[in-house]
Amino acid sequence: MKKTAVVICPGRGTYNKPELGSISANIAASSPKLREHLQATLDAIDAERTRLGLPTVSELDQAKLFKTSLHQRPENAAALIYAAGYLDFLSIDREQYDVVAITGNSMGWYTAMACAEAWSLSTSTRLVTSMAQLTAGGAGAQFIYPIVDSEWRPDAERIALVDEQIAAHPGELMRSINYGGYAVLAGTEAACSAAVKALPTADERFPMVLPGHAAFHTHIMADAAADAQETWPVAAFQPPQTPLVDGRGYQWLTPTTDMPALQRYTLGHQVTQTYDFSKAVQVAVKEHAPDHIILLGPGSGLGGAVAQALIAIGWQGLTDKTSFTAQQKTEQPYVLSMGLSEQRALVTAGQT
Repeated sequence: MKKTAVVICPGRGTYNKPELGSISANIAASSPKLREHLQATLDAIDAERTRLGLPTVSELDQAKLFKTSLHQRPENAAALIYAAGYLDFLSIDREQYDVVAITGNSMGWYTAMACAEAWSLSTSTRLVTSMAQLTAGGAGAQFIYPIVDSEWRPDAERIALVDEQIAAHPGELMRSINYGGYAVLAGTEAACSAAVKALPTADERFPMVLPGHAAFHTHIMADAAADAQETWPVAAFQPPQTPLVDGRGYQWLTPTTDMPALQRYTLGHQVTQTYDFSKAVQVAVKEHAPDHIILLGPGSGLGGAVAQALIAIGWQGLTDKTSFTAQQKTEQPYVLSMGLSEQRALVTAGQT
């Protein structure tokens, strides 16, 4: 009998130096039939990028050296993250897994939309690039700070510190993403700088300013959202073929999706309001009770935040980092990350 799975797509910043070459390597390691399908899909994505006058995903992924100025350029990073995730989604063995819902973190919402077939391949490739260009040119900054203790349990003191900084900068510092055990804050450069200086150092590396990030998921992105809604009308959208859980925890169910509402959310609310990734994960597991959660690549950075979101609601008896780690060491890990080779092998439709 098939196992049910909720699929989660990673957000911005997950294609880094260690991931260089991972897209082509994963395609090469696939079974012959799947490899042909994945390569044809990547060729189509590359063709769209060529038409846009931009480096193809293949050129970027197969570069000899990772260059921050090239690979982390917003329109390039977004394309790499989307392509890696989408190709991973196509690699899931549907004889083993029934995908019952899809969600994502931040930019991962666009990948989730593509996986659910809410856009054509051409539209999703172009829209991902377009949104990266529209939002990256925005003002402001973004940083991350932990709000859990070493065992991934909510830390009241750290939560209070974050709340104090938001209150100290009304309208200028906001919650950008609720990311498991982390608060991602964004706002004006002045407010972010002041908050980063005021917050005590945590876990030796936080608060951490996210380089190249603007004030995503805040009202500072209002102009980008308006431009996006003009550029990508409702006609560019298609009814999703798999239920989607968005950054509010709202479910878009098939076949009753309100297409104008989906367009407004994706290019409006999702761009300018807090993205509650934790709630998205929690709603997805509560509503669909999957046998597994499958995390798409690139990378494997989503695992901690997903685990922390599950621990917060005591999902399947998870109470802390220790209990989650113990479960993951069993023969059937609950969370399967396609960015980890041993877990990828449990998900994909055969390797060569």
